[in-house]
Amino acid sequence: MHFSFWEKSGFALLMAAWVVWGSNQIGNFLVHADELEENAYKIEVADAGDSGASEQAEAPVEESVLVLMASASVDKGEKAFKKCLGCHTIEKGGANKVGPNLWSILGRKKGAADGYAYSDALLSLGTTWDYENLNDFLKNPKDYAPGTKMSFALKKASDRAAVMLYLRENNDNPPPLP
Repeated sequence: MHFSFWEKSGFALLMAAWVVWGSNQIGNFLVHADELEENAYKIEVADAGDSGASEQAEAPVEESVLVLMASASVDKGEKAFKKCLGCHTIEKGGANKVGPNLWSILGRKKGAADGYAYSDALLSLGTTWDYENLNDFLKNPKDYAPGTKMSFALKKASDRAAVMLYLRENNDNPPPLP
């Protein structure tokens, strides 16, 4: 028996539809998905009865990194610091890489690592690294010092707190905790 092209094509489409439908039925039989009782992500809408003035949505308040340092650990900081090892060293007397050696960074004057060519942006700041300005720098280096060579940022405040605690431990004269 010889089938025409259209019969073969129709049979192929019919078989494909049965395979898709059958896979769906088998999947529904094996996996039971329950409907959510409430939305996982809630969208809050202002009431129409409000004063009518458009209020800007308040940005979520980020907990202070100094407060987070109380619950941070040196081990967590060492783990988070591994992201930094591509550009920095932390050993006492360690070599500079793409970025400077960070031994005793807290309390050191900005742009003062021996043998490292800092950007003019950091050299112009002139103050010493303390917890507040190191947090601001790690959060967004390009905003803190426009023109800096560093582009990597630690977005999570808990990571910044842990890294600063780890940097404090890798210091000849650790500054007191805030």
